[in-house]
Amino acid sequence: MNPIDELRAARPAHLGERPIDPRTRAAELSRAMSQPRPVRRRRRAARPVWSLGLAGAAAAVTAVAVVVATNGTTSTPRAPDRPASTQGTVTLSAREVLLAAAARAERQPEGKGAYWHTVSVRRTLFAAAKGGYRVLDQQRDEGWTPSATGPEQKQWGRMQSLGVRPATEWDRLAWERAGSPASIEVTVPGKPKPMILKTSPGRTMTGRSPLTDGDKVFWLGRNVSVKELRELPGDPDELKKRLLAWKGHATDVPMVGDGWLFVVSTGLIMNMPVTPEVRGAAFRMLAELGDVRVIENVTDAEGRTGTAVAINEQTADGGVTEHRLIIDEATGQALANEYVVVKPRGLQAGFEPGTMWNSIAVIKAGWTDEKPR
Repeated sequence: MNPIDELRAARPAHLGERPIDPRTRAAELSRAMSQPRPVRRRRRAARPVWSLGLAGAAAAVTAVAVVVATNGTTSTPRAPDRPASTQGTVTLSAREVLLAAAARAERQPEGKGAYWHTVSVRRTLFAAAKGGYRVLDQQRDEGWTPSATGPEQKQWGRMQSLGVRPATEWDRLAWERAGSPASIEVTVPGKPKPMILKTSPGRTMTGRSPLTDGDKVFWLGRNVSVKELRELPGDPDELKKRLLAWKGHATDVPMVGDGWLFVVSTGLIMNMPVTPEVRGAAFRMLAELGDVRVIENVTDAEGRTGTAVAINEQTADGGVTEHRLIIDEATGQALANEYVVVKPRGLQAGFEPGTMWNSIAVIKAGWTDEKPR
């Protein structure tokens, strides 16, 4: 199933088949990645674009061609680099950082409620078709997943465009020289016409849809229910076995075990209603992966400082991106999921290495008894 077909399958029925613009489609796809794929009658496994939820949303954006090439004339928003070592500074390994995060995550209160509630903000970099500047498109996504199951249960989603803004101070000056347009044409690779983005926020859209098969709410290698997530083992070795047993084909590029485990564990840590013990086990499991590295003092798109653990991932076009999970070491909570260009190819051609082209910041993730109004 291609990304657009997956989007249509995940689209709430009450929204009908009326045309939507590409930016709305991209936003809906981002939301769709946190839902299970419909199960076909032939018993053939549904094929997601990436992995579950916030972890896959950034990659899902690439599937609808929202990563844009640059002309080399603008100042590029860059991912914060690890500071140079200084005398007397103690640098922790990725394993030490992850084990410390595990210990703190396990101590977080469990919480309870009728809905698992998540709020996130996605940002994607675009190049203006005219004026030589770049803008960041900003989208707020909110979801309510019921803890109960059954045909009467609904999952809710809410999204709002927060508008675009110049990516850097250089871009702001170039945008002002272009007349500070409120509507900006941006180029999309592979598309004959530019896409129109607005600087003003859009209206809030709220929708609901039934659970797949009456109880499935997330994708973790296969469609899973809240009950299955709650029953995941709190032992890292057992959790690893379970995830590998559920391994599907989560990307357009085949992934080896470590890459698969990093992708699905990032989603599990960031926005799934698992127990604190399971979240801690996921951190401990990641601590044993050989390719994971640490990047200290990283500032996410919300301005929060944390520590990133990262792994390189191949793209379908032969490029490489650095996939970062930023965590708050003091609490063991996830802050953001980011993708940084390492080797630009295909849709990323023209991006300089180090460009932060997509990020998803977690604003809230926890239980609530309140559903959307």
